[in-house]
Amino acid sequence: MSENGFDVVTGAFGYSGKYITRRLLDMGHTVHTLTNSINRPNPYGTQVKAYPFNFDDLEKLTASLRGADVLYNTYWVRFDYMNFSHAAGIENSMRLFTAARQAGVRRVVHISITNPSETSSLPYFSGKARLERGVGESGLSYAILRPAVLFGKEDILINNIAWTLRHLPIFGVFGDGRYRLQPIYVDDLAELAVYQGQEQANRTIDAIGPETFTYRDLVHTIAMIIGKNRPIIQVSPTIGYWSGWFIGKIMGDVLITQDEITGLMQDLLNTNSPPTGTTRLSDWAKEHSATLGLHYASELRRRLHRDAAYELS
Repeated sequence: MSENGFDVVTGAFGYSGKYITRRLLDMGHTVHTLTNSINRPNPYGTQVKAYPFNFDDLEKLTASLRGADVLYNTYWVRFDYMNFSHAAGIENSMRLFTAARQAGVRRVVHISITNPSETSSLPYFSGKARLERGVGESGLSYAILRPAVLFGKEDILINNIAWTLRHLPIFGVFGDGRYRLQPIYVDDLAELAVYQGQEQANRTIDAIGPETFTYRDLVHTIAMIIGKNRPIIQVSPTIGYWSGWFIGKIMGDVLITQDEITGLMQDLLNTNSPPTGTTRLSDWAKEHSATLGLHYASELRRRLHRDAAYELS
């Protein structure tokens, strides 16, 4: 158990935060969560106390962290939409780091992204880089973990590739599809996060899985596993985006953004680092082939309906 009594996980009712929380509880730690979804069903019952972020009140935010040993920060936004944005995500995260320092938190484990850069034209990657600098300047002991793509039961990207393969007669990849991804299983990321929470030294780690796919090969692998071997065709990024936009409109969601397509094609979800995860996506997908992609996973539903369980649509 943490020396000071408890750990704090942002978004313990969400995706990666849920797996981090489960590992901490299994180790006997006391866990609190900070969340924007205070009314979302609590899968842990009385085991996890939930508090609102209170980003607009630094004193309250600091009070919710006082006495914590480790802050596991998964907070971020995938894209700009209505009442959430990358700019707000940066501002709120910086307040969180300030509050953690003022509260006397020993260490922060921060989830970032592969290949962040403050000079990137993509707000996701430049914003993540700005936050890495913020963590480094906070004075806190830290570990920064840089996953490429997460996969797991609550995943969106891999699930919706499978969903598209199940529902459309062809699958279009942007350009030649040779850009690479290194998916990591969400529980492998959680294991790494919890391990780093017990450490002292400042570290920045690429959190990637044991398999590297080109995007085209990833789609083909999923198609073969779920038994939907569709023709995979090359489309321009513009046509790919508008096709995704149309599907998103039908589903009441944002399937993919132009920035996400650009990030893929710039090979930003690939590194030269050794793998930190051990679970192979191909093996996991085979184990879940009967259910993978059966239901569409909506990002907007999760963001806008914060009183509903964090599950597939």
